[in-house]
Amino acid sequence: MKQHPFNLTKWQHWLALGFGSGLAPKAPGTFGTLAAIPLLYLVWPFGIWWAAAFVVLGTLLGVYLCDVVSRDIGTADHGSIVWDEVIGFAITMFAVPLSLTNLLVAFLLFRLLDIAKPWPIRWFDRNVHGGFGVMLDDIVAGILACALLHSVWLPLQI
Repeated sequence: MKQHPFNLTKWQHWLALGFGSGLAPKAPGTFGTLAAIPLLYLVWPFGIWWAAAFVVLGTLLGVYLCDVVSRDIGTADHGSIVWDEVIGFAITMFAVPLSLTNLLVAFLLFRLLDIAKPWPIRWFDRNVHGGFGVMLDDIVAGILACALLHSVWLPLQI
C-alpha cells in the first residue's frame, strides 16, 4: 500500500484533505464534495449572511491551506487536496434551499463542471497557480453551477 505524503497531525493538512475525505483511493474530489454537505447543514440554517461568511472565510482559508500543503508535499495541486471542492460546492449551494433533490442536482452539476472543466474553468486551472490557483477553478465551477441552479433548476421547482 502506497503511503500518502500528508501529515495528518497538522491541522492544515487535515482541513485541506477535507477531514480526510481526499484520501479516498478513487474519486477524491467527489468525496471532498460530499464532505461539504454536513458543513452546509451546520451553517445554512443560520441564514444567508452566515452562508456568505462561510464561503468568504472558507475561500481565504482555502488559499492558505492549499498553498501551505502544496509546498509541504512538493506538489502543486495534489488530487487529495479537496478543500477547494468543499468551498466550490458551498458556492454552488449558495442561497439554494437544502433539500435532498437540490443537493443531488447541485452535486451532479458541480462535479460535472469540476471534472469536465469547460471554459472558463479550464483557463483558470491552467493559468493561475499557487493556493489561489488551486481554489479558483473550483470557485468558478461553483459560481457557474450556482448560476445554473438559480436560473434553470430552481424556477422549475415553483
